[in-house]
Amino acid sequence: MAIYSVSATAPVNIATLKYWGKRDVSLNLPTNSSISVTLSQDDLRTLTTAATSDTFEEDTLWLNGKLESLQSKRTQDCLHDLRQLRAQLEDEDKTLPPMSKWKLHLVSENNFPTAAGLASSAAGFAALVVAVAKLYQLPQSMSELSKIARKGSGSACRSLFGGYVAWEMGELKDGTDSKAVQVLEKDQWPDMKALILVVSDIKKDVSSTKGMQLTVATSDLFQHRIAKVVPERFISMKEAIKNKDFNKFAELTMKDSNSFHSTCLDSYPPIFYINDTSKRIINLCHLINTFYETNIVAYTFDAGPNAVLYYLKENEDKLLSILNEICSNITGWNDKFSKEQTENWSNTYDKKLKNHFESFIVNYRDDIDKHVTRVIATQVGSGPQSTEESLIDEVTGLPK
Repeated sequence: MAIYSVSATAPVNIATLKYWGKRDVSLNLPTNSSISVTLSQDDLRTLTTAATSDTFEEDTLWLNGKLESLQSKRTQDCLHDLRQLRAQLEDEDKTLPPMSKWKLHLVSENNFPTAAGLASSAAGFAALVVAVAKLYQLPQSMSELSKIARKGSGSACRSLFGGYVAWEMGELKDGTDSKAVQVLEKDQWPDMKALILVVSDIKKDVSSTKGMQLTVATSDLFQHRIAKVVPERFISMKEAIKNKDFNKFAELTMKDSNSFHSTCLDSYPPIFYINDTSKRIINLCHLINTFYETNIVAYTFDAGPNAVLYYLKENEDKLLSILNEICSNITGWNDKFSKEQTENWSNTYDKKLKNHFESFIVNYRDDIDKHVTRVIATQVGSGPQSTEESLIDEVTGLPK
């Protein structure tokens, strides 16, 4: 039997201007545009192998070693659109194998916790769409494919690009103008780095989908956010990124994170995605920026308690000398930083810093030390990549 297979990876993206709320649930059309930073796949990525054969009996998905259902409407919508595009190619070229009629085997692995507030669905659906599109040899651009990924997971459309990405909400009812576009390539502003403080790696109580529906239905503050706040911020943040203005980028990022979580709190009943430890981290970031009299770090929280801290490479020693003093016992520092670097941070933590942060350390270091389970150091990264690494046995068509 002939088995055709292709593998692709896709990155995590973390929004700096949040997508929250749908104007069309079926098509995953958002109530506002959004902007994100794509993170490096060295640290956060989904690898998916897509295979097809005329001998496969049904569409099957294995995720992180477990057999998963492929019957969700979101997944079926993605596969339907991809098969339609493949069928068009087959109609134009009768020599092509009729893959659009064959079943698919999909094997996918994350190198980070699934459903823990780290955008696993975004990377997952992006990798699925790109892998199947490559398997089908589709000629569509990444922006066109982003419309398909959007149907699987809204934020997945932004994972079709590297660097700095905007998801334009669009206006058409059929969603054909709701797509991702690149604001700036990774290499045009390569010094953006990110530190993820994993506050919780367990599945969240309220899913993003349910949370959005509740907020749209019950929050008065949300209506003001989508009508006034986000449209103005969308323009300002794109300008800040294009101008490489980190101070403004940081201000807008933190304000928008707070605005998003305020609408969650304004929902009825209220939704709590951040916890007390998250709030300590917010306070710490403002203390750091106050000390340096400019924004050198920006926090943002998606639908979960994990903090993503953006900063520039030039400010790494300034920031990490403080964070390492508070979080030195937490797992993850040694994954990216040498002993020499961490010792240098200790030397950088001088008397002025000690005086400024002493009260915070006395009151909250134990809480952060107890509840932050891991540090993930990463940076701005590239979009989806083809890879020779395969998760499917070429003889059996089953996971290796």
